[in-house]
Amino acid sequence: MQPWIEIDKDSDFSIYNLPFGVFSLINKNKKIGIAVGDMVLDLHAVSSLGVFDKLNIDSEVFVSTYLNDFISLGKQITVKVREIIQKELCDNSSILNSNESVFFKQIDVTMHMPVKVGDYTDFYSSIEHATNIGTMFRDPKNALLPNWKHLPVGYHGRASSIVLSGQDIHRPKGQVLLNTNTDPQFQASSRVDFELEMGFIIGKKSSLGDSVSTKDAEKFIFGKILFNDWSARDMQKWEYVPLGPFLAKSFASSISPWVITLEALEPFKVSGPLQDPKVLPYLEFDGAKNYDINLEVSIQPEKQKETTVSNSNFKYMYWNMCQQLAHHTSNGCNVNVGDMMASGTISGKDENSYGSMLELSWAGSKPVSLNGGGSRKFIEDNDTVTMRGYCKKGSIRVGFGEVKTKLLKTL
Repeated sequence: MQPWIEIDKDSDFSIYNLPFGVFSLINKNKKIGIAVGDMVLDLHAVSSLGVFDKLNIDSEVFVSTYLNDFISLGKQITVKVREIIQKELCDNSSILNSNESVFFKQIDVTMHMPVKVGDYTDFYSSIEHATNIGTMFRDPKNALLPNWKHLPVGYHGRASSIVLSGQDIHRPKGQVLLNTNTDPQFQASSRVDFELEMGFIIGKKSSLGDSVSTKDAEKFIFGKILFNDWSARDMQKWEYVPLGPFLAKSFASSISPWVITLEALEPFKVSGPLQDPKVLPYLEFDGAKNYDINLEVSIQPEKQKETTVSNSNFKYMYWNMCQQLAHHTSNGCNVNVGDMMASGTISGKDENSYGSMLELSWAGSKPVSLNGGGSRKFIEDNDTVTMRGYCKKGSIRVGFGEVKTKLLKTL
């Protein structure tokens, strides 16, 4: 495709991408936009030009605090909106080509939470990550628990503390069992960690009692985002038995602002790892369901250079999104538009591809060196953690932008 609008060849937001997000100008209403290169296309303004008239949708759906109502129109509409914009941006005679007022520079707008998150579930679906954790804290010869290869393990997280890229967070406080004590102490966590994850957003609701099959799962997934599942490892170690993560996870999770549609990611589908033993019938699927998405994590201490500490890839995931959603709804649990589900930490086989400081520093025993001097075992106050992701196949590039968060000292 040859767009008339100028887009840098290395831009995450190419003509092949066109992700959706919510933006605003100073003292103006929040609106739905599409990222195009370094610009934001105002879909309400586009609609007022008659570009979407054949779709018979109310243009006011694009003046909204969240994407939820737009997503609820269904893929028969949302996919068409993206395709129409793609076509218009490649048509020199398009009305958009003579209306500069529908475009705004990304640096001039404020981005907002893309969706109102009703429920949030976090999975644990990287076999390399699960094996590393099991090796570190249990028996290396039996690193995976007996259920791990039979179902996508997950837990219900806290939707209220999911925040947008750019919002600083504070170091959490909680109960910690110190090595030298037999009783826990209440203190600031000294082992705050990032977890490199990707999230997906539910685009179609299901009814209580119904199950979503792996065959139909993609119909229920609107798109994907970058996801930093912040964790307090010392709090987690003490509290997780017997019911799993709680306060060590719920203090914050950070997401990227642009939602990349499954349609944009279609060219980057790949086969996932061999699943052995064979899964139960309701988790079986046909075709390639993993995605080749390059991921990286960097740490930047205050007034220092940024250091890339991890280079991973979403294709490593043992359990794919279709299986995760099928398992999630297999008991009749219903899902709603805007619900968010995270992949679990994404780690590869190479040490440089581990998706958390817990693994990269091997529980603090091997500090990670930083550019300009110094090292990290875990994240320190005033460190900024940035995650980036992109797909590339030939000349086609589809990126996710970034999720960037600064960790402040405890309140």
